[in-house]
Amino acid sequence: MLKILVIEDDVAFCKLVEKFLTKNGYEVSTSFSAAEAKTKIATTKFDLILTDLRLPDSDGMTLLSEFTKDIPSIPVVLMTGYSDINTAVKAIKNGAADYISKPFNPDEVLIVVANALKANEVVSEPKQARAKKATNVIKESNSEFVLGISPASLKLAEYIKLVSPTDISVLIIGESGTGKEVIAQKIHQNSQRNREVFIAVDCGTTPKDLAASEFFGHIKGSFTGALNDKVGYFEAANGGTIFLDEIGNLSYENQVQLLRALQERKIKPVGSTKEIAVDIRIITATNEDLREAVKIGDFREDLYHRINEFSITSPSLKDRKEDLLIFAEFFLEKANQQLNREIIGFSDEVIQIFQNYSWAGNLREMQNVVKRSTLLTTAAFIERAVLPSELFLVHPEKDEVVFSLSQNEKEAIIQALEQTQNNKSEAAKLLKINRKTLYNKLKLYNLEY
Repeated sequence: MLKILVIEDDVAFCKLVEKFLTKNGYEVSTSFSAAEAKTKIATTKFDLILTDLRLPDSDGMTLLSEFTKDIPSIPVVLMTGYSDINTAVKAIKNGAADYISKPFNPDEVLIVVANALKANEVVSEPKQARAKKATNVIKESNSEFVLGISPASLKLAEYIKLVSPTDISVLIIGESGTGKEVIAQKIHQNSQRNREVFIAVDCGTTPKDLAASEFFGHIKGSFTGALNDKVGYFEAANGGTIFLDEIGNLSYENQVQLLRALQERKIKPVGSTKEIAVDIRIITATNEDLREAVKIGDFREDLYHRINEFSITSPSLKDRKEDLLIFAEFFLEKANQQLNREIIGFSDEVIQIFQNYSWAGNLREMQNVVKRSTLLTTAAFIERAVLPSELFLVHPEKDEVVFSLSQNEKEAIIQALEQTQNNKSEAAKLLKINRKTLYNKLKLYNLEY
């Protein structure tokens, strides 16, 4: 049975975590201080350490530094309140396996614990390499894939891992700006074709009349303007992977040509009588409902089934709320490199603004916001003053209430409790505070729930 050490000075909460993890098959030991934890670690071999960020005789960051130095083989997961998430993300960069924000989501706790333990089983590099791999931000050559901790991100990662080694066609479905091309690149990098070329084509910007030439090439003189022979995308991608973004924008005629190429694995350049055999893997993407397009006759059903041997959903940012700060930190690091800056992070106020904003443009919008803010920032942290004005125009979805304790605090607490049917953990999430703070405020306002 795997052994977990829980370090938490809140005795009641510590016991709650102990009971929950024990119920789910783990052997759990608890410590209420850093000193007590060090004593137990000296005499017992643990598989995982789960520690609060703030302790009476130390703090999670200091402990993390000591643990990664003295016992690098044991993964450390931080437990943190909402206001400390920015610090927790930095801790991941310094070697923490992951973090869990309070109040806890039971499913999230089990996922994070399981992933930390699993990662530790397969990693056997030296400490420095292990700490680098433990971070949730994974950067590879020619890729910006970011692995989050949300259920949607974990499912995405699972599907990528499952489909990458195969050679079947993949259709990536998702809103604009969710990183569909990055997912396609990740699949290619994890495939057996990763030593060959990856070519991305935007079907939305490919003119109908030139699509055949762009895809399959042409020979000199085949049409007006064909001054030289041209190699098309399919021939250029031979042996590798071709990614067709926004495939729903192809004309019906272009769909027929594409279907033939995929069925026969042969192409014929415009104006040529010779066929060229191609060995490629095709990955496509769309932000529209191709099934509906098939129904109304805008998209060929046989082509749809050909490209959709396996589908993956690219989740929107609103479905990856737990990952928001991981992405923000990733884009900040990237902006620092591009703009030659050394911005440390985001102020607590900016973090809350990010959490409350809808991010309709998804990751692309966030990247632009962070880059712009980095350019305008002259201090160590990105502050509210440099954010674009649209971030302050909160547009809640239908029937959704945006909760804030900045105004009408008592009323906000009452509404949050009513919406969650008196579930204090969920109410605390809505209010962006931890459960202990919520209880204190209930007492302050004499609210009985």
